[in-house]
This record gives sequence, C-alpha cells and structure tokens, in this order.
Amino acid sequence: MASTLFRTIQIHPFLLYPTALFRTRNVVLYCTQKSTQTQTATQEKQQPSKVKVSQYTQSKTLDKITRDYEAIIGIETHVQLSTLTKAFCSCPYNYGSQPNTSICPICMGLPGALPVLNSKVIEFAVKLGLALNCKLSLNSKFDRKQYFYPDLPKGYQISQFDIPIATGGYIDLDLPLEFGGCHRKFGITRVHMEEDAGKLVHSGNGDYSQVDLNRAGVPLLEIVSEPDMRTGIEAAEYAAELQRVVRYLGVSNGNMQEGSLRCDVNVSIRPVGQLEFGTKVEIKNLNSFSSINRAIDFEISRQALLHSQGQGDQIVQETRLWEEGAQKTVTMRKKEGLSDYRYFPEPDLPEVILTQEYVDSIHNSLPELPEMKRHRYEKMGLSMQDVLFLANDMNVAEYFDATISSGADIKLAANWIMGDIAAFMKNEKLSIKEIKLAPQELAELIAFIKGGTISGKIGKEILFELLAKGGTVKGLIEEKDLVQIVDPVEIGKMVDKVLSENPKQLEQYRRGKTKLQGFFAGQVMKLSKGKANPGTLNKILLEKLNAKS
Repeated sequence: MASTLFRTIQIHPFLLYPTALFRTRNVVLYCTQKSTQTQTATQEKQQPSKVKVSQYTQSKTLDKITRDYEAIIGIETHVQLSTLTKAFCSCPYNYGSQPNTSICPICMGLPGALPVLNSKVIEFAVKLGLALNCKLSLNSKFDRKQYFYPDLPKGYQISQFDIPIATGGYIDLDLPLEFGGCHRKFGITRVHMEEDAGKLVHSGNGDYSQVDLNRAGVPLLEIVSEPDMRTGIEAAEYAAELQRVVRYLGVSNGNMQEGSLRCDVNVSIRPVGQLEFGTKVEIKNLNSFSSINRAIDFEISRQALLHSQGQGDQIVQETRLWEEGAQKTVTMRKKEGLSDYRYFPEPDLPEVILTQEYVDSIHNSLPELPEMKRHRYEKMGLSMQDVLFLANDMNVAEYFDATISSGADIKLAANWIMGDIAAFMKNEKLSIKEIKLAPQELAELIAFIKGGTISGKIGKEILFELLAKGGTVKGLIEEKDLVQIVDPVEIGKMVDKVLSENPKQLEQYRRGKTKLQGFFAGQVMKLSKGKANPGTLNKILLEKLNAKS
C-alpha cells in the first residue's frame, strides 16, 4: 500500500509496526525519497547560462534600471510562533532535537486523528494583527490547502484562505542613515494562521532525502505585504522591522538561522510610468537580511537585462532559489496558481469567533513597539543613529530605559551602551542580558564621573571589571581607593614635585616648546595614579608653568 500511494518514497520496515507510531520518543524514524528527474538548482548551475551577468554589466544594468525601470517588490513572511506545543496537538517543538522524536498521530496525519486548536495561536495572531495596525476579523475560519509533498503527511495544510484573521494593516519604519534615513510606510495585505510542514534532509550525493516530521504542525503566522517596496534595501529593512516587532511582542524569537522567520520575496519590474505590473518571480532560500537585499538586486538586474535584450517573454511566473555561493537566483519550479490548491473549509475545526472584550484585553496588554520607542527616543534629543541602535534590540532598549530611569544622563547613558559596553559584548560574544553590570550601577558610574568623584579614565577601568565580574561601583571605588583628588593644594604639591624633577623640560617649555604641557600633565597623573582631577590639574599646571622664574 505504501508503495502504491507514495511511489517515490521508501519506508523502512520498522515504520509499519504500530508501536513505532506511539513510542516516538524512544525511536528515530526516517523515510527516504529517491531523486527524480526534476531539474535542481545544482543541475541548472552546471548548464551554460543563457544570460551572463558580469559584475560590471550588473552594475551598469542597475544604473539603467534606475532611469528606465521600476521594481515592484512584495514579501510573504512566515513567523514560527513560540508556543509550548504545536498548533493542533500537544507535541512540543524544540529546534535541533533528534528527527521524528516530537510527533504523534495528528502530526503524522494518520486516519481518524483530529486536530484541537491551541488557543495561544489565536492570542499571538491577534497581538501581531493589532501591532501591524490591521483590521481583525471577529469571525474567521480555517481552510484546507491541498498539495502533495513528502514532508506534508496529511496531503494538505491547515491554513486560512478567504477569511484571514487580520487584513489591511501597515508597518512604519525608519531607514538607516546610510540609505537616506527617511521614514517609510509599507502596507500589510493580510495576516493568517497556518501550520508548518515537516522538513526534508537531503543526502550529500543527492540520491535520497530523509523526512523529519518534528516541525509538522508547528504554528505559523504568514504576513503578506502590499507590493510597496522598490529596492532591496527597503525589503531587507521591512523584514528586519517585522523581526523586531515579533520579538517585542514575544510571539516568536524571529531567528532566521533557525527558520523561525522565513521570507519569500516577489519581484517584478515595469517601465517607469507604466501602471500594469510585470511578471512576478518568487525567490526562496533567503536566510538573512543581506541575502534578501542581494537576491532582489540580482533579480532586478536579471529581468532588466532580459528586457533590454528583447527577451522579456522569458520572464515567467516561477519560484527561484537564491544561491549564496554563486550570488545568483536559479529556477526551482514553475509557480502553482491558487486553483491548484483546491481550498475548502476545514471540516474538523470550528470557526474562530473573537469577542471585542477579548480583543480589547490583548490590545491593552501590548508593549511599547519599536516605532513608538524610536519616537520616544527622538523626543529625548537622541540622534537618529542612537535611536536606531538602541531600539533595534528589545533587551538593549530595556537596559537603556532602566539606566535613565535610575537618574543617568540620557546622552551619556547612550554613549556608554553604544560604545564600551557594545564593544565588550562583541568581543566576549555576550548579549546584554549576560553582562554582570546592572543598569542601576551604570547610572551610578555615570553620576560619579559627572560629579567629579572619579575621572573618565578610571571610570572605563571600573566599567570593564564590573562588566566581567559584577559588583557595585561604590564598593570598587572604595576597595581600590580610586576617589578623584580635587584638592588644589594637594594637586599643586604634585605639580611642584614634577616640575622640580624635570628642570630641562621646564626650561624648554618656557623657551616656547609649549607642547611639553602634555608631558607634565602625564607625569602628574602618573604620580597621582590617575586620580588627579584633569580640570584642576591643567589649571594649576598652566599657572605654575607660566609663572616667572
């Protein structure tokens, strides 16, 4: 029966025994798919390319596009939700766990196994819909999306078709300064709930593929944008802002390397001034924001080059893969139309009905989102560079807020976090949650420096010790006797000592070699072990250097 229904799949004999279906945590199940004659990205790479785009030609073509063509870009983003269990069963999902160790009859699509909706999926969908300024559907439903693929054991995916849970929203973002620093708004067509498929693990030689169903049934939210983006940079920044939003909301970790946030980009071009869209091409296998940017730029240049050569009819609606090594897109498959999926309402799940009270309670619980936080930081007087850095990571923003709420100067707190603390985290490969310096201690350190208790140089020395080992600023200052010397009499005595010990340099200074002031200041700081107040020191030193013999 297995060979009749799944002719391209080989199933190991032990999978046919009933015990293997239920003792899934004690065994590792694999099924393998033999390679077919379908052309792969590797095979295409081996064939001579019909259109060769050199680096010089690509740059030249992109310049021409700026003048003659307009790119139309939209993105479909799949966000994997951080629920404890899957969408329709009680199986947990942990990234990186052994294959087929987190599955059940529902995940495997066995006959008679009925789904039960995880209520957290609805809560997270409502949260994201509200955060993206969407209109929520108080009455929505699930649908079956029919297609066959080896990692989809049911032969269909539970999704939403004509009545998604959220529609008609938008997202605001600020482009980085190096790309213009302007404010942009991109439309959101819809947000809908669905389940993920399993995963195919391909063999090194390409002879077979292994099926891991751990991911099957994991809840997803798909966010479909309006075709409002015009450059690869805009698309990459849109995806990065979505990542920030889902992380701020706590609905997903948004890690692209784990597949928790996956972007499929749709690209077409049209002559400037033309209203009708060109032929849309979808690009997959984009696992970073930089690859989104580069893949779009390549695809725009590829399509423009075909148009310029009179081969625009060769641009067909298809799915292409981004090959990171070759830095190009290659054909994967022809795109299926909506009719191929044969949607119909999911008979095993009831409608999703939301009350206004439920929606209002979630709305009232929303945190401050990235765009709101950026506006608040701007009003504090921070530069756009500071604002974008601090608001980019929710944990960094929380640390900054906690520091200034403890009384720290706003600009100084931003400078310390963006400078020495960020450098320490980068060198030690730590997140801001892993450093030992509490925000309250950073505020106290800034206050001690600003108040003259310690110098900025000593402050830096203390900072790195506190970051690595923890403790309190006050305790460390007392322990190491680091309190700054501000008494003019005491500093004057140290200046006199240095001048008397360096008569030759003193004479040279008084003959016009005034750069030696730095030498004398350094000697006094050395004598005071770095504790002399720099302002007081320089004032007294100048007076004594310029005094008549």
